[in-house]
Amino acid sequence: MGNASKTRLDKVVIRIAGDSGDGMQLAGDQFTSEAAAFGNDLATQPNYPAEIRAPQGTIHGVSSFQIQIADYDILTAGDRPDVLVAMNPAALKANIADLPSGGILIVNSDEFTKRNLTKVGYESNPLGSPAFEAYQVHEVAMGTLTIGAVESVDIGKKDAERCKNMFALGLLMWMYGRTVESIEKFLAGKFGKKPAILEANVLALRAGWNYGETTEAFASEYEIQPATLPAGRYRQVTGNTALAYGLVTAGMSAEMPVFLGTYPITPASDILHELSKLKQFDVTTFQAEDEIAGVAAALGASYGGALGVTSTSGPGLALKSEAIGLGVMTELPLVVVDVQRGGPSTGLPTKTEQSDLLQALFGRNGESPVAVVAPQSPADCFDAAREAARIAVTYRTPVILLSDGAIANGSEPWLLPEVADLPAIDKNFAVAPAEGDEATEYLPYARDPQTLARDWAVPGTPGLEHRIGGLEKANGTGNISYTGDNHALMTRIRALKIALIEVPDLEVDDPSGKADVLVIGWGSSYGPIGEAVRRARANGHRVARTHVRHLNPLPANIGDVLSKYRRVLVPEMNLGQLSMLLKARFPAEIQPITKVQGMAFSAEELQEAIEAEFAGRLTHAEHDKYRVALDGVATTTGEPATSNHRLGTTATGTTTANRR
Repeated sequence: MGNASKTRLDKVVIRIAGDSGDGMQLAGDQFTSEAAAFGNDLATQPNYPAEIRAPQGTIHGVSSFQIQIADYDILTAGDRPDVLVAMNPAALKANIADLPSGGILIVNSDEFTKRNLTKVGYESNPLGSPAFEAYQVHEVAMGTLTIGAVESVDIGKKDAERCKNMFALGLLMWMYGRTVESIEKFLAGKFGKKPAILEANVLALRAGWNYGETTEAFASEYEIQPATLPAGRYRQVTGNTALAYGLVTAGMSAEMPVFLGTYPITPASDILHELSKLKQFDVTTFQAEDEIAGVAAALGASYGGALGVTSTSGPGLALKSEAIGLGVMTELPLVVVDVQRGGPSTGLPTKTEQSDLLQALFGRNGESPVAVVAPQSPADCFDAAREAARIAVTYRTPVILLSDGAIANGSEPWLLPEVADLPAIDKNFAVAPAEGDEATEYLPYARDPQTLARDWAVPGTPGLEHRIGGLEKANGTGNISYTGDNHALMTRIRALKIALIEVPDLEVDDPSGKADVLVIGWGSSYGPIGEAVRRARANGHRVARTHVRHLNPLPANIGDVLSKYRRVLVPEMNLGQLSMLLKARFPAEIQPITKVQGMAFSAEELQEAIEAEFAGRLTHAEHDKYRVALDGVATTTGEPATSNHRLGTTATGTTTANRR
């Protein structure tokens, strides 16, 4: 095409960044949809600013979207971008450190005014400085070119300039050998009732594509072939969407209505949005006035015979704790979705973290055990949601489903399951007594001998009248009981019921069979661990990996697995919560690898940590860049002082001296 030659690539990582109002997420989503339709394997990671309306042109207002597309199976959205599109100086400054030498940098030169440069601390335009000679820099006047492209449309200058994200998207589509017809169809659906806005966006999209086709600035066009994936039907899906679909199908598999009682909170709100679209599948969504009302309504729905679900993030999980405890006492099914984010308190609302594990396990008064399940990727949220529902219904217990921001907002191809192959979930409601048995006393706390689950009688079932509430229950009858022996019995039964939940054994990936180092993770660390282990093995290291989906109860064979390895590395986006639990229960040599920066692990970070272990440099005596003397002296980055060995090591695993 045009003057450019074609270069074949097996993968590329693209990041587009600009103000939160510049439409970066929309452009990224559409590039993703096209890549999915083309057949590339892909993974995405959006990054949102925490402020709803940060001052325009500031670092705090930068929004970005990263996607990796490939012709083979990939596990992450990539470490560093091969291509960075920066719509203004703030986007450039916030992201340029991640662009490797030789990377392609495309900037909207119209925004590089003195005022905008000054806002982010640039004394002059940095693009011509020696520091940028390492990159392939393309300065494109996107605003000017967009306004020129849409001048025939009767819209104002401000609306015209807003179309520049479509110009950037059109240019990227040309660079990677894609046409724009599918995006034009999307725009027709989105702006069909606003014909002028639709026409402007389409013209801007075509202008970006034609700019790449006709300019001599780009020496090459790139080609990435479809990936060879297992046969079947695929669609692109985010974690929150897949989770919502999993809950709906779980309700259908159990032949139960699904009730979501929730309060909107980032990054869980999309679960409410998705389920509210699916009312035709016997789904009811209730947006409550607060977190407590949401979970209480969900628990009430379970009492009435529905699959009760509530969704939240870490702060909301804290507010729901008393009602979850009521679910433990009443032994009713309840699925609690916690999409984790940076904390404590309001913390980092739009950033990811895995710091709610201990809260999920222990964050209630009294001995109140619940099951805990964690998906490992966006598509896996479908299966994890179904598993959480299965456990909740089968064992009559609250189940906390620990997703996180990286999974919830990220996307990947999802192999659509065959509906006929989805296993049934047996709700096993109690039934009315047979004629002649009416005088028999109903025992609402009679238990299944295999699962220890109590009877579940839907209110209104003749002959099954019973009381329920938060006071301690007498075994069998469910009557209020204050006796010490009964409380001890019921406390141990509730704990044993959770311990008896059937979960699959851990599967260990160890091709050589001779590894003496194991990397074990949970949640969204799955992809970065998998990619890091691939790279370490390619460099000759014998390393095994495994991943924990069921965090309570843990798989029965986990102790045996851990005992086989000289060292067990545990990457987590917290200060070592799973590591602490494993150390408390098993005599293995556990080494935490921690990260709490509001961003997911990169494969590069974990590869460095694994290779540091084999080089003998990953030890309890080496700490991250935040380590300082205990006299409270601040670091050069302005971060607060932290303690030492109890916090583990960073993802890099190198010494402070080596990193400074």
